[in-house]
Amino acid sequence: MDAFVPPASPVKTRRKRSLLWSVRGPITQRQYLLLAALGLIVPLAAWWLLSEFGGVNKVFLPAPPDVLHRIATWWTDDNLLGDIGISIYRVVGGWALSALVALPIGLAIGTFRPVQALLEPLTDFIRYMPAVAFIPLVMLWVGIDEGSKIAIIFIGTFFQMVLMVAEDVRRVPTAQIEAAQTMGATRFELIEKVIVPSAKPALVDTLRVTMGWAWTYLVVAELVAANSGLGYAILKAQRFLQTDKIFAGILLIGAIGLFIDQMFRFLHRRAFPWLKGNK
Repeated sequence: MDAFVPPASPVKTRRKRSLLWSVRGPITQRQYLLLAALGLIVPLAAWWLLSEFGGVNKVFLPAPPDVLHRIATWWTDDNLLGDIGISIYRVVGGWALSALVALPIGLAIGTFRPVQALLEPLTDFIRYMPAVAFIPLVMLWVGIDEGSKIAIIFIGTFFQMVLMVAEDVRRVPTAQIEAAQTMGATRFELIEKVIVPSAKPALVDTLRVTMGWAWTYLVVAELVAANSGLGYAILKAQRFLQTDKIFAGILLIGAIGLFIDQMFRFLHRRAFPWLKGNK
């Protein structure tokens, strides 16, 4: 005879629901995956219903099957893999160059007040300038080869990254710095053994966020005499009213960006396991 299992009491059920919706409350992996799938499926279903039954002309809103067919055609006939590869190269190249320069400058701004006074106002001033406005100068100074595309992405991400890195460094608790100074740490030791290790988790998040910004500048970068790439394909499709290809390019950029973002999150969890509950 099977053992009797009493049903969960209403009080326990309400308690579980309240924990699920508590501020920064815990959530299981299964709940996370279910909610993530729901967040992706619902907009796609709404798009499909609107395009199929909403009376919208497919020139303005193609259906998901049309976009999938365009991706398949793009893969077989128009070298989609090559467009993806060159776009990734341009974005990662501009972002990596930006990180290489911005990390030490942001570290210096966040650590030393004289450097902050010297560079932060200038950085604040330039970061409000739209990257697209620099295209004529970039073409004049760099030319129209791959360097110009990378330069546009660099300009779009560098100044924001500098200020974000500086802010990450300034968030290092003063108590940690003062404790190290009490024990006789030099300036270099403070940076190497206190400031950088304490700021590392925030710095990785800053690199993840700015990678997303780098992708948003891809279409702008491929305005500069490009003949390949996802952004170029989107701009070319606009001229011929190939709305399905425009949607395909946008979705592919989003999918690549989501994959890279999840890789950053995975690396963050592996590198800083004590922060797992916050990621």
